[in-house]
Amino acid sequence: MPYQYGREVCTPGHAFGPFRRSHYLFHYIISGCGTLVASDESGRQTTYYLGQGEGFLIFPGQTNTYYADMDDPWEYIWVEFDGIRVKESLSLAGLSESSPIYRSDKAELRSSMEQEMRFLVDHQDASAFQLIGHTYLFLDSFLRSIVNQRAATTNRLQDLYVREAMSYIEQNYQNGITVEDIARQTGLNRSYFGKIFKSATDKSPQQYLIDFRMTKAAQLLKLTALSVGEIGRAVGYPNQLHFSRAFKGTFGLCPREWRRANTHA
Repeated sequence: MPYQYGREVCTPGHAFGPFRRSHYLFHYIISGCGTLVASDESGRQTTYYLGQGEGFLIFPGQTNTYYADMDDPWEYIWVEFDGIRVKESLSLAGLSESSPIYRSDKAELRSSMEQEMRFLVDHQDASAFQLIGHTYLFLDSFLRSIVNQRAATTNRLQDLYVREAMSYIEQNYQNGITVEDIARQTGLNRSYFGKIFKSATDKSPQQYLIDFRMTKAAQLLKLTALSVGEIGRAVGYPNQLHFSRAFKGTFGLCPREWRRANTHA
């Protein structure tokens, strides 16, 4: 979720801080250079000298000061953001309070990231959905552009999202949840979520949810005396007809027929 964004053309020696932020704040240097003094998790301060094409990430609660060079003051664009998966994503990408510097040799992705940041700065009157969408695109390019981190990080992130989705299904399948609900829980766009889920499980999220519910329904048919309607409701189908159709589509038999065939007197 984006909170603020802007662009700053600094005068020589222009300083900001010491200050603490409530959210994540990323600065990308368009030109010039400057200095960041940032504290790590233990409170120890480190000084970084940065220039064009580099950036730095400020973490929530982190104390920092940064100032422009006297001879070649920097110009930068910045985005303040937060979200339910941001901390884990940044950690997997190797960014932390003790390692807050952005450097990338992936020029195309770096350029894409800069374009998304410029869109946010130049289109502050855009709709909330547009701004959120471009923030996700910024974060995607930002994370994928980090040197020597991307392939392993992307796979770990995708596994993390899929595991979270599976856990959410297991805990909420009886509540009538939809694929949209599952994607929202992971914080991902539904289309992108569907792609990484199918890549990991060989099933679409919808098919996985149906199969999970039908497996639970079969267990209840075999092990309990609950009616078909009660079992349907117990696995997220308030409509008995819809439940029976889904069950037959999975097992080839309607629930009553399956129960007779799989229950020993």
